[in-house]
Amino acid sequence: MKRNIIKAVGAAGIAGLIGLTACMMTGHRDSTAVVAETPVVASFTNSPPVPSSIRFCGKSIDLTRYNSYEGIDRELCGFAYLHSTTMMLIKRANRYFPVIEPILSANGIPDDFKYLAVIESSLDPTAVSTARAVGLWQLLEGTGKQYGLRITTTVDERRNVAKSTQAACKYLNEAYRKYGDWITVASSYNAGMGRITTQMDKQGVESSLDLYLLEETTRYPYRIFAVKLIFENPYKYGFIIHADNLYKPFEYQERTVNSDIPDLAAFAQENGVTFKDLKIFNPWLRDDKLLTDGASYTILIPKTNQMKYGGSPRYVHDERWVVQ
Repeated sequence: MKRNIIKAVGAAGIAGLIGLTACMMTGHRDSTAVVAETPVVASFTNSPPVPSSIRFCGKSIDLTRYNSYEGIDRELCGFAYLHSTTMMLIKRANRYFPVIEPILSANGIPDDFKYLAVIESSLDPTAVSTARAVGLWQLLEGTGKQYGLRITTTVDERRNVAKSTQAACKYLNEAYRKYGDWITVASSYNAGMGRITTQMDKQGVESSLDLYLLEETTRYPYRIFAVKLIFENPYKYGFIIHADNLYKPFEYQERTVNSDIPDLAAFAQENGVTFKDLKIFNPWLRDDKLLTDGASYTILIPKTNQMKYGGSPRYVHDERWVVQ
């Protein structure tokens, strides 16, 4: 009996709180009508505000035109309410942005292009698309080889975070020399320079945001914008993340090899790690052996004292991501 009373009081309290919240939020309406219209769910879903503009690669982008407003609104709603996915992206960024950002900078690529990697692969170096694009930057085999990556039966450097970022930078710089506009460069990363150039000539516009394209390519820059907005202020969009929630970067010992390794499991044991560890931290190793074909490779061996969480304070790459 006592338990039923507590349940009844609890239910009444929740209902009262919902009603009070509704009254506070709609104070200009008749309170009786508000109570009668109390939502049947115990939470509210707010539409994220659409900013009038966003800065991307140092340029202010107007978001008030109907297609831009609705484009960014769609993607903001998506990322803001894909809670587990978006939160995972921020956690992974703490590990991979420290690798990506210096490479972008060294190659003259605006820092905002790190968000392109986020939407391409969800920051998963092992990601494979239905079109067989691979890695953090989702490079096709031909594109990877064109920009200097080795892809063999035992190696796929599209899965090497640092080397694939270097390859992506080569593409991005080539596209910028062609277009002179970073947003158009971003669109071309999705659709290809050939298609973007053809459509810009045919449709007579100067920006890819004004092109009539396939839905995926049309949405592409707005997805980048939405991720940038949320990453720069997660708390504003409802993400409460503490430093201890972030995935930490690891420290490694480097082993440079230029001869075949017939048994990577044995190699891992010789270096004090498991075969699983070796594969996870070197996802470009695509077999249980390594055939070098005369090339030189650097294998990362994670330091054993870095393999557990806990202990020292967690590294935070961007203080805006966490609450104190």
